[in-house]
Amino acid sequence: MLVHPQFDPIAIHIGSGGIHWYGITYLIAFGLFLWLAGRRARMPQHAAVGWTKQDVDDVLFYGVLGVVLGGRLGYCLFYKPDYYIDHLLEVFAVWKGGMSFHGGLLGVLLGLFLFGRRRSRGFFEVSDLIAPCVPTGIVSVRLGNFINGELWGRQAPADLPWAMIFPQANDPAGFARHPSQLYQAAGEGLLLFIVLWFYARKPRATGQISGVFLIGYGVLRFAAEYFREPDAFLMEFAARTGLSMGQWLCVPMIVGGIALFAWATRRNERPAG
Repeated sequence: MLVHPQFDPIAIHIGSGGIHWYGITYLIAFGLFLWLAGRRARMPQHAAVGWTKQDVDDVLFYGVLGVVLGGRLGYCLFYKPDYYIDHLLEVFAVWKGGMSFHGGLLGVLLGLFLFGRRRSRGFFEVSDLIAPCVPTGIVSVRLGNFINGELWGRQAPADLPWAMIFPQANDPAGFARHPSQLYQAAGEGLLLFIVLWFYARKPRATGQISGVFLIGYGVLRFAAEYFREPDAFLMEFAARTGLSMGQWLCVPMIVGGIALFAWATRRNERPAG
């Protein structure tokens, strides 16, 4: 069986501190977004309605605020509300870790709404433009999780060729686990990107691309959670409800995505006048 390489989480040492790999993966994620969103803004269906590179830069600004603030608040509210009610100041201690994708998504949605209001653009016009550019960022951040040796998977069959021991898990028996970070990078990251990018190359009814993103991410994340070990403080919750917190948070995403796609399709098919 394989053993996690135990990468140094600090990529560049500077004095007693340094630049962490996790921070670098976020920078890569934002850089990929700028490049891909810039390409989408130049596509005829978007260029025709006035999308520019400056628009893309501004969307990223709102998106970064949404990811950081929403991701942190989402983690505190969704995963450890009792703890942070008693330790309010630690909500701001982002260096201690703790980010939620679903919270980050809600923060980004709020950012897109504010951007749309300022630029007089419809919310789904904005979300349809950027949705195919998000999964590459997921790939980058999940690779950061793997480098850190965190968010490891559940116990894997002994004969699984890529089963991996994660020393950080402190398993007394030293059993191997699924490298679920890589599963998520491949599924809700790379696979979702391929599907969305090719689907969005042609003009689609407003809201359809966003709907496909919600459905695709929700389904792929729901499936990946079967291989991902729930956080220690949520083990009892998962055992009691039969699903992990991540899976419960994916359910409204899937339902909302289906409803959005159906609404967008019907709206597009409705006769004019």
